[in-house]
Parts: sequence; C-alpha cells; structure tokens
Amino acid sequence: MEDWQAVASAINSRMAELPMTQQELAERSKVSVATLRELQYATATRKRSARTLAAISQALSWPDDYLRAVLTGATPPPSGGGSAGRVDSSSLVLARLDQLHAEVRRLADAVERIAVGHDDKDTSSGRASERRSPAG
Repeated sequence: MEDWQAVASAINSRMAELPMTQQELAERSKVSVATLRELQYATATRKRSARTLAAISQALSWPDDYLRAVLTGATPPPSGGGSAGRVDSSSLVLARLDQLHAEVRRLADAVERIAVGHDDKDTSSGRASERRSPAG
C-alpha cells in the first residue's frame, strides 16, 4: 500500500531541516512547483514516476530511492554516517550556497532596478542643475 502522507511528511520535514523553499526544491529537482505542492500536501491523485521521487530525493540530499521506500513503507536507505555523512554534510553546504547565490542574485537585480531608476532621475535633474549652475 502506498502512503503519500508519509512522503509529504518526509519532504516537509527535510525542507524545514535544510532549510529549503518550495521554489528552491523545484529548481534543484527539476520538478514543477505544482507537482511538489501535490506531494507536500498529499493531494497527488495520480501516480508519480520513480524518476520524480528520485529527483526530489536527490535534491533533498537523500539517496535516490529514499522517497520510494517511504512511499511503500520500506525502511529508507541511510542518508548519513561514515563517509556518507561527510557527503551529506557537503550537500547541505552546497544547498545553502545555492540559496545564498539565489538571494545575492535577487538583491543584485533589485539594486540594478533601483540604479536604473535613479539614473533616469539623475539625468533629468542633472539637466535642471546645469541650467542653474553659474558659468565658470
């Protein structure tokens, strides 16, 4: 028997643990936000492919078959310990770096939009100040 609620709980818990947003998970897994939403709220009315569950598992720094095991009630493969723990830790660091990169990109875009708007104002106000400046 398939337990989609267990899959939802596993995904939501892991996203909170990392921390990772739905949009970030979609980008990392290449799975649509709509599909993730269905899985997160256990409203999946259709069967999901093993590839979809594997992609989400990988994006959450789990082994490929982790969510498939959760779905079927099997014991999920270990995601840490020994050298695998170091790999998992590295994955967490990389996930956080991805988050920071996205935030820096968002901020840079915002600054650029402000600068472009400010340049437009400077150009128009600059002409006015040139007219008011005494000749030197």
